[in-house]
Amino acid sequence: MKAALSGIKVLDLTRVLAGPFCTMILGDLGAEVIKVEAPGGSDETRGWGPPFQQNVSAYYLCANRNKKSITLDLKRESGKEIIRRLAQNSDVVIHNFKTGTMERLGLGYETLRALNPRLVYCSITGFGETGPYKDLPGYDFIIQAMSGLMSITGEENGPPLKTGVAITDVLTGLYACIGIEAALLAREHTGKGQKIDLSLYDSATTALVNIASNFLMSGQIPGRPGNRHPNIVPYQSFLTSDGEIAIAVGNDRQFQTLCELLGLGQLASDERFATNPKRVENREMLIPILEQVFRTRPVSFWREALEKRKIPCGPIQNLQQVTADPQLEAREMFIKMEHPVAGEIKLVASPLKLSETPVRYVQHPPMPGEHTEEILRRIGFSQEEIEAYKEE
Repeated sequence: MKAALSGIKVLDLTRVLAGPFCTMILGDLGAEVIKVEAPGGSDETRGWGPPFQQNVSAYYLCANRNKKSITLDLKRESGKEIIRRLAQNSDVVIHNFKTGTMERLGLGYETLRALNPRLVYCSITGFGETGPYKDLPGYDFIIQAMSGLMSITGEENGPPLKTGVAITDVLTGLYACIGIEAALLAREHTGKGQKIDLSLYDSATTALVNIASNFLMSGQIPGRPGNRHPNIVPYQSFLTSDGEIAIAVGNDRQFQTLCELLGLGQLASDERFATNPKRVENREMLIPILEQVFRTRPVSFWREALEKRKIPCGPIQNLQQVTADPQLEAREMFIKMEHPVAGEIKLVASPLKLSETPVRYVQHPPMPGEHTEEILRRIGFSQEEIEAYKEE
């Protein structure tokens, strides 16, 4: 059974998270991914830690499986020539250098397209290749700050906060996958590749979804709602006798059921709370009433009672609890691979469950240049030329 992207060749000149996350997904789906780094390894995440396992960074491992590694010096003409030769036989080239860097190296889209008109070329930058910020470097934390994400994250009277993961990198990696796969599909109809200009700033802005829509409609600058939902009530976490539980009441029927469970049936017919718009308007009155009852019992009691009544809920789990969750175990969401230096490594699996072309885990996250000779031989280098290149 072939993988979904079997036969697709990806030349990956990215580092850190957004680009590597994208190319790992493509590799999981069966694409052949060649990761390009400078001699010694230039992906900064190789040094980000602790934790390390036999000097291999956990951060690097999270986004680099199913790739082969070649090390090239792009300051030398020999390194640039290898990129050009690889691009001639690739379906996708993806990089996250600053705007203009690939052009200065003689490896821009127009140059590589002339060698391979079917090439899909994806550029990931902080702010995109146009506009007044195009030359600025982009880092997830800065993008979270500028995009408005931090302005709406945190408690109402607390400071702005970033999310616990580099969410704009993750989103941009996902958008890169969507764009690349769309361009590959379009190529089937046109016979031509195309360029994808993708930025962290644009991707983060799309993540504002309903919050941005609320502002565009009302003109009101949103505050930080904490765990509360700006448009739905009750849709937040509640304190119980031994911790917190997240509850998502999505409609009036569920609210009525919740009130019956809490022994507060009269609230469901109270005109201040009977409909969701009224509950949003009067949340400051409603929430303390509900929370007073939730505090009387532990999380386990409320979870069982709410699930029995089909009211969406869930405990707020730490990572130890997450990795031991029987649902994730049943979904095979944690895998093990053998690494030549780190030994057995544990990784989060792909969430993609394809019935006919399942994802595969065939290549450990590579060490720098682990496959340089193999890749050079593939594009016609003799052993003598390989040794001369390594000496250079």
